[in-house]
Amino acid sequence: MAKKIVNLLILLPLGVILIVFCVANRQSVTLAFNPFRPEDQVLAVSAPFFVFLFIALISGMLIGSAATWFSQGKHRRRARTEAKEAIRWQGEADRHKNRAEEIAGQLPSR
Repeated sequence: MAKKIVNLLILLPLGVILIVFCVANRQSVTLAFNPFRPEDQVLAVSAPFFVFLFIALISGMLIGSAATWFSQGKHRRRARTEAKEAIRWQGEADRHKNRAEEIAGQLPSR
């Protein structure tokens, strides 16, 4: 419940600010990919300014997510190996328990 309230308190104002920002930046701008001839229309894209900002935001989030995922690979690998080792140790403990029960069953009763 607290997480929903915190998300509401953070995400709702952020969404409102983003919508206001988009409405305020509807002017068409040209993004030129040719640094030597910026007036060249072949390597240029025209769109509202907020589109370029959203593209930058989304690409930054994707690149950051990928960087985090790759940097945490060693931790995921370690977790996998430890999980396999835990399963192996559990199997060995079960075998020893079964063997102990067999031995206890073979002992003469008093």
